[in-house]
Amino acid sequence: MRSDCGAIILRGLCLWMAVGIAAIFPGLGRAADESPSPEVAVRFFETSVRPILVEHCQKCHGAAKQWAGLRLDSREAILQGGESGPAAVVGQPQESRLILAIQHDPNASPMPPDAKLSDREIAVLTQWVEQGLAFPASAAVNDARKRDPNHWSFQPIVDPPVPPVQNADAAQSPLDRFILSKLEASHLQPTAPTDKRTLIRRVTFDLTGLPPTREAVTTFLADDHPDAYARLVEELLSSPAYGERWGRHWLDVARYADSNGLDENVAHGNAWRYRDYVISALNADEPFDQFLTEQLAGDLLPAEDDAQRQRQLIATGFLAIGPKVLAEVDAAKMQMDIVDEQLETVGRAFMGMTFGCCRCHDHKFDPISTANYYGLAGIFKSTRAMEHYKKVARWQELPLPSPETRAMLEAHAAQIAEKQLAIESLIASARETALKAKMDGAQATDIPESELPAAVQTQLAALRKDVAQLEKSPPEIPTAMAVQEDVVADVAIHIRGNPLKLGDVVPRHVPEVLSTGAQVQFDGTSSGRLKLAEWMTSPQHPLTARVLVNRVWRWHFGRGIVASTDNFGLLGDAPTHPELLDWLACRLLDSGWSIKSLHRLIVLSGTYQQSSQPTPELLSADPENHFWGRFPVRRLEAEAIRDALLTVSGQLDDSFGGSLLKVKNRAYFFDHTSKDLTDYNLPRRSVYLPIVRNNLYDVFQLLDYPDAAIPTGDRTTTTIAPQALMLLNSEFVTQISQALATRLLAEESDDRGRLQSLIEQVYAREPTEAELSQLLSFLQELQHELSQSSETTMAEGQQQAWACVAQVLLASNEFVYIQ
Repeated sequence: MRSDCGAIILRGLCLWMAVGIAAIFPGLGRAADESPSPEVAVRFFETSVRPILVEHCQKCHGAAKQWAGLRLDSREAILQGGESGPAAVVGQPQESRLILAIQHDPNASPMPPDAKLSDREIAVLTQWVEQGLAFPASAAVNDARKRDPNHWSFQPIVDPPVPPVQNADAAQSPLDRFILSKLEASHLQPTAPTDKRTLIRRVTFDLTGLPPTREAVTTFLADDHPDAYARLVEELLSSPAYGERWGRHWLDVARYADSNGLDENVAHGNAWRYRDYVISALNADEPFDQFLTEQLAGDLLPAEDDAQRQRQLIATGFLAIGPKVLAEVDAAKMQMDIVDEQLETVGRAFMGMTFGCCRCHDHKFDPISTANYYGLAGIFKSTRAMEHYKKVARWQELPLPSPETRAMLEAHAAQIAEKQLAIESLIASARETALKAKMDGAQATDIPESELPAAVQTQLAALRKDVAQLEKSPPEIPTAMAVQEDVVADVAIHIRGNPLKLGDVVPRHVPEVLSTGAQVQFDGTSSGRLKLAEWMTSPQHPLTARVLVNRVWRWHFGRGIVASTDNFGLLGDAPTHPELLDWLACRLLDSGWSIKSLHRLIVLSGTYQQSSQPTPELLSADPENHFWGRFPVRRLEAEAIRDALLTVSGQLDDSFGGSLLKVKNRAYFFDHTSKDLTDYNLPRRSVYLPIVRNNLYDVFQLLDYPDAAIPTGDRTTTTIAPQALMLLNSEFVTQISQALATRLLAEESDDRGRLQSLIEQVYAREPTEAELSQLLSFLQELQHELSQSSETTMAEGQQQAWACVAQVLLASNEFVYIQ
């Protein structure tokens, strides 16, 4: 019967839509000839298509190179095509050479030639061609503005006055006034506040990544006190689940992974310590300036005890967990590749700046020179991240100090010393014996070991073998991927990035355009990482606080005040509300860099609590919601969907931390069978599942998990058929549905009560009478069909019917979206 369940669930989804609930993912039910709106098409291109073209296509088919006469950097060029003809046929992906090429169709030249795109990337490009090949002109920067030092993000942060508004009753907080003033300037008003059920589901998912429990919903609905919502927010912020949710956001930016990826996909067996550090730091509301400093220079900070020293060493894993070409034969190139990756990550993560292109030339758009790049590069080249660069290179891991670690190391050293002493004593004794036999006035040290008796030499060989074995087998002590100081040196400019062609040596320094005060002075005693961190967390720094508050806003609302969350340079987007951005940055600084205080400002605002249902006026005047006149409907991320499924079925294991890897540290994920033995069928929270570069968990890959090799502060959200098929057919969702059915049958005594409980658990709301009626009818129909099977008992049929009903609700749009 299970083989027919997919069809049964589809019937249920059709029924569910008939009573007003949109099923699965929006857009999948669109008529084939219906195109998305221009605004939706452009956003889909910018968030989903352009990154694929830039990463995989335009290096060979762009402005610099045109292999086979083909360019893929404009709509006109794609339609014109190259030597083989047009690259795409609008609306007909299977007639398009581009799509056939990326599918590695036997009738087309496979592209990219070295590695096929992922299924998700192929689906995105196919959908793009099918829906009209939208390709807006590149965001060209006016020549007069290129490398402009007066760009808005390079200016000091100024605390703006809170603007006056006409409808003061619509503003619950100063934050709301910034939003309302823009709306009023366009003769618009925000939507009304949302209902309490929607609000508790929204804020609970937002702050913890989990759905609210039925008990929490009941308690919140019954609490009529004015501060009921504020107390709910405090409860959520104090939950351990908060750090797991918001730690996952930061891990996107930190390009966290449990494997190296690239050419040698070996296990980062101790990367989990950095992940757990991030979660713990956020739960403790560690000030962000301290959080940043520990990740850049934790090894250089004073520590009161071993626990603090451990935590600070682990934090520097931020600089160590990036992907590396471990089989690179050119050691100098590999070292600079690692420095480049660290520098680009630090720039994007903390400052929203792209420094990487300056390795070869001055930045084409931002006022960052090649000299600026190598001024920063000297800081990271003076930092040791690798044990050695010999093929296959090894990243560095540092022992974590503790009394137990010291005892183990001391005991091991004592064993070696004892053997060495035994060797010395045996040699001395044998020489004294030999000397007495000679009686010629020679000294004991004059007798070579080779003249000692054979029995003594056999003993010495055995003892030396023991020493060698001990030296090769140190005790397994806790270690962490971490960095430390190396030889301090400034770096010469590498002409066009070539380590063999060196120009002038550049003293370590920070870019002048970002320095509002005196230039930071670096000396020869340290790498300068601590001074770099102090400069970045100075209240005078124009970027760090702005970038952080914008990231937090984006993670709450789905889009940043600056939409290009990882790029605040001239190619980035301008802020929709620049005064609000600076006001939030100032409040962050006033709070001592407290991220939880920033959450309170945002989620307690009327802007956050408003309905997601737009008025006709808002929809007409601001279809893309740039004015924030309504709360944006958002799909949950891959981890939140998986964790929600485990939660509603009663299976979630909320244990904290640790490693779930099945391979040893530095071991390869793939053996001769090419099988990854990583087990993802565990009920732990998704943040703890291994992230294997080049072989991502399929559920994550389907649901838009970002590339773990680069910092990502703005995950894309695609809508493709395999996502819906996963909810309909995957073993994971089937097992979840079965568990939920078992739970319902055990908790409730009648079908109506079970349906009431099911909808409350899955949607955090009560069902309507129409929904109950339709679902009861569907349930009875299923039970009747199943009772006709001679292979199914009555109890099994009841279980199967309830599992199908549960899966209908879990596969619906309402479950996977926040309203």
